[in-house]
Amino acid sequence: MPRFTVHIRDEWLAVPCRDTKNTIQWLGYEALKRYIKNKPDNGGIKAVKDTRFVVRRCQSLGLLDADDTIEDVLEDNDFVELGNYISLDGNSLSSTDLVNLGRGLYKIKLTAEAEIKVVQSRELLDTIVKENKVVYGITTGFGKFARTVIPVSKLEELQENLVRSHSAGVGNPLSPERTRMLLALRINVLAKGHSGISLETLQAMIQAFNASCLSFVPEKGTVGASGDLAPLSHLALGLMGEGKMWSPKSGWADAKYVLEAHGLRPISLKPKEGLALINGTQMITSLGAEAVERAQAIARQADIVAALTLEVLKGTTKAFDSDIHLLRPHPGQIEVAQRFRSLLDSDHHPSQIAESHRFCDRVQDAYTMRCCPQVHGIANDTINFVQNIINTEINSATDNPMVFAERGETISGGNFHGEYPAKALDFLSIAVHELASISERRVERLCNPSLSELPAFLVNEGGLNSGFMIAHCTAAALVSENKVLCHPSSVDSLSTSAATEDHVSMGGWAARKALRVVEHVEQGRGLKTGSCPQDIEAAHRLLIEQKVWDVAKPYIDKYQMEYIPESRPISPTAFSLESPASPRKRVRVE
Repeated sequence: MPRFTVHIRDEWLAVPCRDTKNTIQWLGYEALKRYIKNKPDNGGIKAVKDTRFVVRRCQSLGLLDADDTIEDVLEDNDFVELGNYISLDGNSLSSTDLVNLGRGLYKIKLTAEAEIKVVQSRELLDTIVKENKVVYGITTGFGKFARTVIPVSKLEELQENLVRSHSAGVGNPLSPERTRMLLALRINVLAKGHSGISLETLQAMIQAFNASCLSFVPEKGTVGASGDLAPLSHLALGLMGEGKMWSPKSGWADAKYVLEAHGLRPISLKPKEGLALINGTQMITSLGAEAVERAQAIARQADIVAALTLEVLKGTTKAFDSDIHLLRPHPGQIEVAQRFRSLLDSDHHPSQIAESHRFCDRVQDAYTMRCCPQVHGIANDTINFVQNIINTEINSATDNPMVFAERGETISGGNFHGEYPAKALDFLSIAVHELASISERRVERLCNPSLSELPAFLVNEGGLNSGFMIAHCTAAALVSENKVLCHPSSVDSLSTSAATEDHVSMGGWAARKALRVVEHVEQGRGLKTGSCPQDIEAAHRLLIEQKVWDVAKPYIDKYQMEYIPESRPISPTAFSLESPASPRKRVRVE
């Protein structure tokens, strides 16, 4: 029986084929079925039949048409590669796309338009060098040495020395997922065609990304202006074949060896290319993209968990009446109240608990239940605000100097300053923390029999069993840690580079601690008793994989369709932060 070996992400899968009159599309589907079989989350693939992909022969790299029959285009034991590609143009990438690139769900290629812009930008730089013009970062030194003119014969050495000297970060390396995000984002920014990178060098970066050849990038060392110099220098250093690199095939090894093992060559830097590779806010922004995506996932599940708590505590749903919230029409507040109504006040799934106290004399509940729309709402609105900032930053040119091929000039500016994502991520930490803070107080109400009318710590045979006693302590500890982590890092600034760079954003720490805050919120909301470590982790995974949301969303959607009059502007989309005149263009996935 003919067999074919199919490469999906980091795995090689043998696919037998009884009938070679089957199509290439059939081969792709069969390979996907085998790939997701032993993956706990199906490898991030929702439905095989809905997955779009491209197939190419490994030997010739030629693309195969989905409708071709196997017998017409392949031979027995051929090797093929199956993958999804995101086409980058520097204008269309979203935080969701970037996180998926980090997870290895897609490979990268450039749009034809981006290639043209990159070539035009490089041609201008080559002209500057040929005419011996004095331009910062191209024919001069950097920072304090900006007035030092460098001989043409040493311009390539200048760029290599820049990367080597700036590779001064410390700490643990970024995970492969986060390094993939960092590399993908740098590629996207360079694809805008305003950095002067050559198409040859940019394609080499794309090849490294697609092969998962990932540089050793320490997590500490950036002050967030002039960009994320240290981490981006480490990223570039590996691409030069120096320092350490990781790939699924080789593990950690010398970068030169890792590249060679994948048939790749180290990049050789041309004038200005070292600066183009390391000057920008991509470390802050890539980590920020992950933080905001995870924050968004936990925030909407927080509404569901809070609604369940109110149900168990026999709270009233009157505080979520739509007319109350229309009088204070913040989009997040309206959305949260709507979710509560859809889960607690729907004829489609009546609650025996609610019926048991429908005619009680309780007028109102404690703030931690009654004010969820107001507290969760501002968290949701802040997350949306931050996501808008991050998505703009993802598609921004943050180099210096900027290259304007259409104007025939380069201009020095300050787009590398990380204040925008730094401030936004400090806001994010504060907002997401509040979800955990109010949740911890609801846990207290559940565990305290004088407040809940439930068994102490939600356990039978109290004394013999302690129930949620220490699980609540863990939640309190995480909330307390977050209070310290929520101190804004962007209020600090230390002058660097001999006072040339005399105001910085400290955005790297803003991004890293935002991720820690989000992680604590995820863990705190996933607490469960029993065989504690295993159960806490299992509950944590439910939130990380958004299983809570997946279960509740159909009820929320059905309620919205059947119970919300079209004339009422209670959908948050009516209050979009993005200008309707300039909607974000979606990235092209092939």
